[in-house]
Amino acid sequence: MLIPKEDRKKIHQYLFQEGVVVAKKDFNLPKHDEIDTRNLFVIKALQSLTSKGFVKTQFSWQYYYYTLTDEGVDFLRTELNIPEGILPLTRLKNAPAERPRPFRGSREGGFRRRRD
Repeated sequence: MLIPKEDRKKIHQYLFQEGVVVAKKDFNLPKHDEIDTRNLFVIKALQSLTSKGFVKTQFSWQYYYYTLTDEGVDFLRTELNIPEGILPLTRLKNAPAERPRPFRGSREGGFRRRRD
């Protein structure tokens, strides 16, 4: 499928910036939720990157989940002329986020106490 160059560049820039893209399986959707282009262009551009091994695809509940691979990072870095030090958000080493845990002392929510 022929995709306009500026739309393909928007898709590739967003993919490199975030590291992941989620697209609803609706080929007639006029605009993607996150990227300012048609949803069909997003799905087909990422399908092309998947066939080249630059992106992994997971499909669940009528949504496509695309994840950038190491080869994809190198490919997009050379295509978009991005320096070596910049990485997608999914590749940054941050402190692990802890899951919020319920407060044990309150009666509302949290864990229930056993009656003895």
